[in-house]
Amino acid sequence: MKIWLDDLRPAPQGYKWCRNVNEAKMVIAELERTQPIELIDCDHDLGDFAQGGGDGIKLLDWLLERGTLYPIALHTMNPVGRDNMRRMLHRHWLNS
Repeated sequence: MKIWLDDLRPAPQGYKWCRNVNEAKMVIAELERTQPIELIDCDHDLGDFAQGGGDGIKLLDWLLERGTLYPIALHTMNPVGRDNMRRMLHRHWLNS
């Protein structure tokens, strides 16, 4: 299963759409019991939905804390947010 984290853009076909970090955490926890997680595709800025767990980088923080380094793709349009998320991925996901 693929997960799409974005407050505005609907998920492409074949993805489970999560609009905030807390929803994504719940979906991940459910999926871990039943099927593999192929990819998590993240936006950084979650607008009003950031009240539900923060911006997209907070999901990466949570995954890192748990040691569940699923494949991650980024589709954020925020250049600073994207750079911060990329640095985190390069530091932790690529070196594990």
